[in-house]
Amino acid sequence: MAWNLDSSRPIYAQIAEQVRLDIVSGLYQPGTKLPSVRELASQAKVNPNTMQKALAELERSGLVHSMRTSGRFITEDEEMIKQLKENLAADQIREFLERMSCMGFQPQDTLQLIERMIKEEEA
Repeated sequence: MAWNLDSSRPIYAQIAEQVRLDIVSGLYQPGTKLPSVRELASQAKVNPNTMQKALAELERSGLVHSMRTSGRFITEDEEMIKQLKENLAADQIREFLERMSCMGFQPQDTLQLIERMIKEEEA
């Protein structure tokens, strides 16, 4: 997994966001064990305390849970994951529509442009 972290936002928040994306994209399946804090911190090239903070945030949301001596696991609540995926997609769509509006596109114009581009991709 690529860790594209920048200094514009807190690193732990970016890590939590990346793990959320990895879960909704299927990289981490429901019920599977996450790598250890040290492994993830090493992969992301961050301090283990930063990784711990990110994972604690994911635990608070219920997306990840700890089992005392076994480590951290992805929730098995597939409905929660599905809802998160839809919420993340809706956020992206809202941002996109706002940018299109700033460029002067009306919602119907944006939709027509998207449909045309999909047809071109399928061709």
